[in-house]
Amino acid sequence: MQKITAEDGAIISRYQRGTVAAFDELVARHRQRAYHYASRLTNNPDEAADIVSETFLRVYRSLAGFKGDSSFTTWLFRIETNCFLDMRKRANARPTTSLDETFLNNDGNLAMQVIDDRETAQDRVEKGERITAIEAAMKHLPLHQRSILLMYHAQAMSYEDIAATLLLPIGTVKSRLNRARLSLRTMLRPCRNLFIVPKTRKHAIIHA
Repeated sequence: MQKITAEDGAIISRYQRGTVAAFDELVARHRQRAYHYASRLTNNPDEAADIVSETFLRVYRSLAGFKGDSSFTTWLFRIETNCFLDMRKRANARPTTSLDETFLNNDGNLAMQVIDDRETAQDRVEKGERITAIEAAMKHLPLHQRSILLMYHAQAMSYEDIAATLLLPIGTVKSRLNRARLSLRTMLRPCRNLFIVPKTRKHAIIHA
């Protein structure tokens, strides 16, 4: 599990000693990442903004008791995930999400694509088709599978940090992530040809 950074620790210590303005520094450091995560969960800028606002309100109320047992971002994502779940319950609706940076490789495993300056027009068309297919499939995944895929692939969170965020054992995180990948792979099977990357393709692939 990641430890709290020196910068975050210093800011939080100042806040806990009574420097209320230190909280604004903390928000400035983490607002963009929080919004990025919320926007991928909801695929709705207004809902994402609401989640971020509610998240930092809860952080403000709880920061005095933060002990630094985990990184601040792990703690932040845990609160943000709870805000998202609470909002979904209130709205009684399912979120949609984009996982445009992720696709299936020839082995059927999730992989991340690094954009290459040499991307051709055909590459861009194919990427658009992959995005459409993945977003359609993600809408039908259960919430717990959607969120864990986003944490691991979009936010590059470690198993340990996901476990701390979701309050789950690491073994459970790994098994849920594997099930989520299998579910997504099954849903994308009818359009599998979109995700076959020729060996001659020069894009860099980072296997999950």
